[in-house]
Amino acid sequence: MNQIFDRHLLQKKRIRAKTRFSDHNFLHTFVEQQFTERLDVIKRDFPNRFDITPYHDPFDDHEIFQTPPDLQDLITSNLSLHTLNDLPGALIQIKRALKPDGLFIGAMIGGETLKELRDSLTQTELKLKGGLSPRTAPLADKQDMGALMQRAAFALPVIDSEIVTVTYGSLDTLLHDLRYMGETNILTARNKTYPGKEFFKHTETYYKQNHSDANGKLLATFEILFLLGWAPHDTQQKPLKPGSAKNRLADALETSETGV
Repeated sequence: MNQIFDRHLLQKKRIRAKTRFSDHNFLHTFVEQQFTERLDVIKRDFPNRFDITPYHDPFDDHEIFQTPPDLQDLITSNLSLHTLNDLPGALIQIKRALKPDGLFIGAMIGGETLKELRDSLTQTELKLKGGLSPRTAPLADKQDMGALMQRAAFALPVIDSEIVTVTYGSLDTLLHDLRYMGETNILTARNKTYPGKEFFKHTETYYKQNHSDANGKLLATFEILFLLGWAPHDTQQKPLKPGSAKNRLADALETSETGV
């Protein structure tokens, strides 16, 4: 398995950030609120619930999901999946841990996240270093996750996203938030050399010139992908087979059908 992320480093960063996490976990709070609203619509009891969070992560260093199969009625994952090297394998393991007709609802960081910071870091590094080094993680989009949910054989998968835009007075404040979320660079191929104060000074200058609001505040976009899928069960609704419709579309639209 290709080790994109250094999971040992991730654990160290989470331990370091734990005492301050509750002061910087606004995205996790937003996701939990979204979970509550979405589960209220389903109107169903889930006696056995398993929550995956940054500080309740059942995936070990080999990314094995440490829970028995066919046990959970509901599994949630709050912004944890994007740090896994084998995301397809993780989704398959989550589905196996669900009872038949059990529900998985997850949230993960999407591809639009921190696009302003990514651009600013890229332009600064090109200008000062003449090249690029891995500073930001690869992120999935809705199409990617739709395909992976189907590959994991979830029934009735639904993928959607929410954009959260935050403003910051300085680059340091943004980086401070990311540090205490446990969301700084854990790429295995990361450049381990500190780039220097001048690098971040140029980054902030470019950021303010190109990604700030009318008041000069730095804009920071966070895209949250929401995943919903069921463990297959015979009672679930099935898609109709092609050609099985009993009524003509032309009749429903009150128009005539023209052959081609």
